[in-house]
This record gives sequence, C-alpha cells and structure tokens, in this order.
Amino acid sequence: MSVTPSVSPAATGGTADSPPTQADLLDFARRTAADTELIASLPLDPEGRTWVRLEGPGGSEAWLIGWPPGSGTGWHDHADSVGAFVTADGALTESSLAARLPTDGWKTLELAEGVDRERRLPAGQGRSFGRHHVHEVLNESPDRHAVSVHAYYPPLPRIRRYSRTGQVLRLEQVERPEDWQ
Repeated sequence: MSVTPSVSPAATGGTADSPPTQADLLDFARRTAADTELIASLPLDPEGRTWVRLEGPGGSEAWLIGWPPGSGTGWHDHADSVGAFVTADGALTESSLAARLPTDGWKTLELAEGVDRERRLPAGQGRSFGRHHVHEVLNESPDRHAVSVHAYYPPLPRIRRYSRTGQVLRLEQVERPEDWQ
C-alpha cells in the first residue's frame, strides 16, 4: 500500500558534485524519524506493511515504512545502493551477514559459520550500510506496530531476494523499481 505523504522533510546532504554518503543518509533518517507529525501520519494496516515515499537528500530514495506485528522483509540486498534506516516507533531487529558476497553469477552459496549478526533497533536507533549488504528486517513484536525511515543512494536499481535454509543462501528473485512502485 502506498500513500502520499502529508509532510515532506527537507532534503539535505549531498550535491550534484558530491552524492550523499552513508552518514548523510543516516542523519536524514534520524531527523525524519524524529518528526512525530510525519510518523503519526502514516496509515498502519494490521495485515501488511504500508509505506510512503519521501524526498531524500541529494537525489536519494527514501521511504517511511509501517510494520505490523510479526512482519519482515525476508533476506535481501539493495544491489549497488548504500543505505541507512532508523526505527521511529516500536522496535525492529536486523539480521545480517558479516561477509562480502559475490554480486552476480551465482544462485546458491554455502555460508561459513560465524557470519551471522543480529541487532535490535528500538525507536531512535538505526544503522547505515554499504553496497551489497545482505540482511532481513523484522518487527518481532506480537502486538505492536513499528515505523521506520529508510534512505538509499543511488535510488534502488534492484533488490535481490534470497531464501535461507541453515547456512545455505539461495537467490530467488530480482526485483526492479517498477515491481514495487
């Protein structure tokens, strides 16, 4: 579900000569997550995630996302984009891989032991990440929505979705912007 934002945060960071950095994206996500009026304007659906596209800094792509209890993204990456996200309300958990994966030319990988990382991100907490960062984001609460702000630069060229069984990661699908807008 997509809706039009009632408030558009000021886009700062990065210029035509200097694109936004991971730090710029994280700063934008933190400032936007602190905008209680904007956060409260997001309609929340008990069945599925909701989102509003925002104007991000320096031509980046940004989103305000509502997460119903128990929802998540599944394993994915953002291809050649760097990104950041901050929890604005509730809490999210990010599971990620502390390993650089090949970017193309594979369908199945066996992951080494010890590559898994997990962090809990309550309201006001977030993180930035580099290109090809493989992760999943979850709202593990059984009864409370979470809301977060995400920003990516360059705007997402594709998202690769994975399935995971134990230490085996399998590329399942490649999505393009027209698939989610």
